[in-house]
Amino acid sequence: MTDLLLVPLEDTVVFPGMTVTLTVDVADEERVLLVPRHEQEYAKVGTVAEVTDRAQLPGGARAVALTGLHRGIIGAAHTDPLGRLRVEVEERPDENPPPVQTRELEREYRAVVEEILELREVDDRVRQFLRAIKDAGALADTCAYAPDITFEQRVELLEKVDVVERLRYALELQRERLAELQVRRRIREDVESGAQRQQREWFLRRQLESIRKELGEDDASLIDEYRRKIEEAGMPEAVRAQAERELRRLETMGEASGEASMIRTYLDWLTSVPWSTRSEEKLDPQHAREVLDADHAGLEDVKDRIVEYLAVRKLRQERGIPNDRRSAGGAGGGGAILTLIGPPGTGKTSIGESVARALNREFVRMSLGGVRDEAEIRGHRRTYIGALPGRLVRALRDAGTMNPVILLDEVDKVGADWRGDPAAALLEVLDPAQNHSFRDHYLDVELDLSEVFFIATANVADTIPGPLLDRMEVIRFDGYTLDEKTAIARGFLWPRQRERNGLREDEVSISDDVLKLVISEYTREAGVRQLERELGTILRKTATRIASEAVRPPVEVTVDVVRDALGRQKFFQEAAERTAVPGVATGLAVTGAGGDVLFVEATSMDGGNDLVLTGQLGDVMKESARIALSYVRSHADDLGIDPAAFNDRSFHVHVPAGAIPKDGPSAGITIATALASLLTGRPVKHTVGMTGEVTLQGRVLPVGGVKQKALAAHAAGLTDVIIPERNRADLDDVPEDVREAIRFHPVMTLGEVLELALEPKPKPTLQAL
Repeated sequence: MTDLLLVPLEDTVVFPGMTVTLTVDVADEERVLLVPRHEQEYAKVGTVAEVTDRAQLPGGARAVALTGLHRGIIGAAHTDPLGRLRVEVEERPDENPPPVQTRELEREYRAVVEEILELREVDDRVRQFLRAIKDAGALADTCAYAPDITFEQRVELLEKVDVVERLRYALELQRERLAELQVRRRIREDVESGAQRQQREWFLRRQLESIRKELGEDDASLIDEYRRKIEEAGMPEAVRAQAERELRRLETMGEASGEASMIRTYLDWLTSVPWSTRSEEKLDPQHAREVLDADHAGLEDVKDRIVEYLAVRKLRQERGIPNDRRSAGGAGGGGAILTLIGPPGTGKTSIGESVARALNREFVRMSLGGVRDEAEIRGHRRTYIGALPGRLVRALRDAGTMNPVILLDEVDKVGADWRGDPAAALLEVLDPAQNHSFRDHYLDVELDLSEVFFIATANVADTIPGPLLDRMEVIRFDGYTLDEKTAIARGFLWPRQRERNGLREDEVSISDDVLKLVISEYTREAGVRQLERELGTILRKTATRIASEAVRPPVEVTVDVVRDALGRQKFFQEAAERTAVPGVATGLAVTGAGGDVLFVEATSMDGGNDLVLTGQLGDVMKESARIALSYVRSHADDLGIDPAAFNDRSFHVHVPAGAIPKDGPSAGITIATALASLLTGRPVKHTVGMTGEVTLQGRVLPVGGVKQKALAAHAAGLTDVIIPERNRADLDDVPEDVREAIRFHPVMTLGEVLELALEPKPKPTLQAL
């Protein structure tokens, strides 16, 4: 350790090899430590400097010339008799590592700095100075000479005592400088190029104007073209007045004006809207039903609604009754607003095109999933550069008529942020009393959307804002039964996949029994999307075997062919296995993908008096579990449970699968049944599924999604389903074949649930007697 005088440098950093002149009294010191300081805070490392010259300045001040030697790590500090600050210094001259460790870093550092010097157009002497440096440490210190390096970066570079680490840091700083300089250069070149292009365009336009004047031509041809388009567009009076006003502006300002192109774009959009064009509807309910039946199996609700719409339109037209824009769902006007809500793969999107074909209208699909900008619906105001109309105007232009079928796909996935709420903009679009005067921000004229047939699709209704949902006529798609899926596979999916895989009808066949096996053992969905994928896999495997001449057509797809193509069975009817022990009950739930079966497991353990709930349960479901335990505990005598069974015992309720969040009150009776089964030792019947909310008094309250839950129970092989008494009317929506296969038990109390769900009490044996 060396004792040296500390010389603070305010916001200045001196590196080894640098020479500085300071106005400071160092007396007879031969060496000092130069330490950077900022706001009374010293750096951890300074530069040991040698005094090379002293001078007396006018006025009595003294100046010294100092040359940096190497780095020094600051240790303990003290003051000398003259009151000057001195420190213990661990001198650290650079220990250059073997060239193999720094060769690549040095090469890259020199290359980066060379490129920086070229961008800055620096004198060649700087390059020569850089090339003359051989030591890696001194090379890294040259980074401190860069004018763009901040004081903090210089201090950090000084504190890098290890040469390799210092060189890496210096290279990082120089790369940042190079990137910044390259961006600046690119911006400067773009600006210069743009200015030159504008000058060139202006010059060429002036030449073009002069040539036109010499030839006796002007902009009249362009103005006449727009005037002809406006005349032929059949615009309403207010819209035509706006178009002619903009045309007069274009005529007076000429082509040379910068605003002329914006006006031309506006007129192009205004004349592209099919103001007076409408498709001639085919008001034939019977034909519409035939078209819909040919394209889709099932979906009776939406088919009935389309037929009703056509019937009303036909009667009003035949009897000369004018359209009423205020009628709900547009039943009396030219348009309608339907919202199809259901799980994925149930045909919501594809039915829109079938509706358009049945009505003899044009079809346009607008995907709203992920849309977060209100301007996507209403358009941008013309004051913005690159402004465009909203999607509705573009949809009308693409359709070429004012009465198309517009499918608003995934309306439940519309978002909102600082750019506005698209769902709020849709309020006017989907309101029959307002959409006859919809105003797009870009066109800024009234647009009549009352004749448009809107069909919105969504997976769940919960994420659709209430005011928007209130304007929609909701038709729910609850999924397909096994027979319906079989019919869809036979009539639609199998022929489509067969054609896509290059096979003819006489080359491959499949029976209904095998189709049902694929549906029940390889898919578990409300729709048919996964089913189509599985059928495609089977046909691809078959096509491969035929193409490679492993088999000769015709090929019949058997169970063995299915197992070979799709592998082992993916879904099992596991209710019997899961409920074989007391404490497990089968519940029914509704998810975004349709109905589903879930198992509620309950167990108990000695110690404590807690209720543990697992399986990512929401607050409502946790409350249902507490209510269920309180009911079972308070009715222990009625249920034949020893009250001592609750003493000093904790209960654990788990709802697989643990990775899937769950919530809602409909699992209340299932949890109560699982707890009662556990405490009575009576297993739950494996054929029974249940759904319903439970109260502390044991009342069973109604729940939603009965149809979807019934379909899930049927797919899972359950034969008895317990539902709340107040849901009895919902059984009318359940398909007839499901009602025939399942016995539904409407109940009012939890006692009825337990009587139906639990296995009978075992009869006393002779030995027990």
